[in-house]
Amino acid sequence: MREKFSTIYQRAAERKGGQHELERMLVAPLARHALCEIPDDRWLAAFSQKVFQSGISWQVVRKKWPGFEEVFWGFDIEKMLLMPPEMWEEKATNPAIIRHLTKVMTIPHNAEMIHRVQQSHGSFSQFVADWPSEDIVGLWQYLKKHGKRLGGNTGAYTLRRMGKDTFLFTRDIEHYLRATKIVDSGRETKRAMQAAQQAFNEWQQESGRSLNHISQLIAFSVGDNRV
Repeated sequence: MREKFSTIYQRAAERKGGQHELERMLVAPLARHALCEIPDDRWLAAFSQKVFQSGISWQVVRKKWPGFEEVFWGFDIEKMLLMPPEMWEEKATNPAIIRHLTKVMTIPHNAEMIHRVQQSHGSFSQFVADWPSEDIVGLWQYLKKHGKRLGGNTGAYTLRRMGKDTFLFTRDIEHYLRATKIVDSGRETKRAMQAAQQAFNEWQQESGRSLNHISQLIAFSVGDNRV
């Protein structure tokens, strides 16, 4: 049964030391105009970094990232599209990056996805900014279908990091949605996605809050995160 947002908020505040402390912890999404201004090479860099962080220490990937930026020319989309296969294989052996050919090969694939979107929407940032929050799971599914290794939480985490308003299917969120019987099927099934989206849409209408805030507040209201 879906709880009222006010109940979730109150429980989160109690767990996090009060309303003032709770509000200080929340991270807001970017305004639409700010999202539109993000260069598309930053999207490719962000997707690539998140792909490499999957199964590897995030700290290790961050430490190596300046090498990635240099080896892949700042993730310039046009340059990525012009590289022949043998050059990708060569770059995948460069000690300045984490040498993992399969993950390196997601870069040209995702560069192609971004390029196709540029042709139809002007820029990838414009495309993301225009995607309605009431169907954010549709954007997750788009990234999974048209991108490479952007399913699961990878695409959604990247959207959040870049400033797009989105909820996340973290362990705490999934546990909460199952405990309240909002979700009762596999996490990435269409049924689960639609049920989660509907619940978040209703909380958004009730509270006027962003999906970011609602997602964070639910996570703060459950699990082992008391102050």
